[in-house]
Amino acid sequence: MIVLDVKQVSKAYGEGENQVRALKQVDFQMEQGEFVALLGASGSGKSTLLNVIGGLDTVTEGNIMIRGQNIAKLRQKELTIFRRRNIGFIFQDYSLMPVLNVYDNVALPVSLDKGRHIDHPYIERLLKDLKIWDKRTRFPKELSGGQQQRVAIARALANKPALVLADEPTGNLDSRTTNDVIGLLKASGKQYNQTILMVTHNEIIAQSCDRIVRIEDGVLSGSREGGEDHA
Repeated sequence: MIVLDVKQVSKAYGEGENQVRALKQVDFQMEQGEFVALLGASGSGKSTLLNVIGGLDTVTEGNIMIRGQNIAKLRQKELTIFRRRNIGFIFQDYSLMPVLNVYDNVALPVSLDKGRHIDHPYIERLLKDLKIWDKRTRFPKELSGGQQQRVAIARALANKPALVLADEPTGNLDSRTTNDVIGLLKASGKQYNQTILMVTHNEIIAQSCDRIVRIEDGVLSGSREGGEDHA
């Protein structure tokens, strides 16, 4: 089943001579359960593509279909609700709430969605699978970088989203913790049948994904199969 379908998407900033085309006629699809690496150098357009897919930025032209919904056509309030219910985000800097403990950080996307019941057994299972259940009452400042990223992964999965977007999720981690986090992402994706798009500039990390899509100067240059675990 196609979860994500990006059709002829372009993104431009500025006007006239100062206009910069960050994305140029991008076409891209992902099927349910895929773990895809979006590989590109700094300034290649990979973060811009992730942001428009995630509804954090708007497209100049084109359409982005997630679970059959064209998010490019949604009004801001509709987009906010759709994003909260269908997209999970994992950031390089973790972006955890410092005043909330681990459990409440993970439950936050669900609790923000008024009227939605928090599936406590599911969150408990997430925390146990990611080996941070014993840290559930700790606060982010009491955790290591790897533990904080585990919390961020759990939070991204808490709403059982259609799509998980990871923006350089291992950028602040050492090589050993990087291996652990990539392994956890792969395992979580398989266990919960999640579709994960991960931005990276690291060829070795990208090789551990199911498929690699390369971007340069805002243009996708095709995709190919990834390899085994080389991260």
